[in-house]
Amino acid sequence: MTDKQPITILLVDDQAIVRAAFQSLLERNGHFKVVGSAGDARSAIALAAERKPDLAILDITMAGMSGIDAVGPLKKASPKTRVLMASQHEAMKFVQQALQAGADGYLSKDSEPEELTLAIESIHRGDTYLSPKVASGIMARAVRGEVPTPNDTGTLSDLTPREREVFQLLALGKANKEVASMLGLSLGTVKKHRENLQRKLDCHSAAELARLAIREGLLDV
Repeated sequence: MTDKQPITILLVDDQAIVRAAFQSLLERNGHFKVVGSAGDARSAIALAAERKPDLAILDITMAGMSGIDAVGPLKKASPKTRVLMASQHEAMKFVQQALQAGADGYLSKDSEPEELTLAIESIHRGDTYLSPKVASGIMARAVRGEVPTPNDTGTLSDLTPREREVFQLLALGKANKEVASMLGLSLGTVKKHRENLQRKLDCHSAAELARLAIREGLLDV
């Protein structure tokens, strides 16, 4: 494999130290080349459009737009890029949401370093990869005869991608005007989204939105 072109990779995580650790680990392997690094989903989509990586490694919990919501736009910006989610969340609802969004694999951040190499090479070959930690949970549910239900995708499953973006920013305590500026929306549109969120989620304050975002894994404590 030494005579082949390296697999080009885009790293996306809101924690700089995590991106640095991934990059250090990957660059020890001559088969991989990190061609970009981003701390938020929107920057990642722009980088993917510019650099067309073979593979993007996405975190889930990021402000503004989650990694799950970024999968579709990223693949639209760079259709040949395959996506590996790397998250500390191992619950079925996160795996299900990620795969439904178009992710090609799901890796637990608690995995051994060697598993990252295995996941990347599997996905690059065209296979789907699930971390054993994640797959074992799915298998256990299958053995118990449990069938995934709509509730497995979480309380936020009925929200549109734009509503999820607005939700995350409001949960961070951003005012309507700030959200409008950050997302390029009119103030009236943001107010309408806020009304829809309050109705759909039965949350009527920033504190309630924040608690729900933490419970759903979209906001770190």
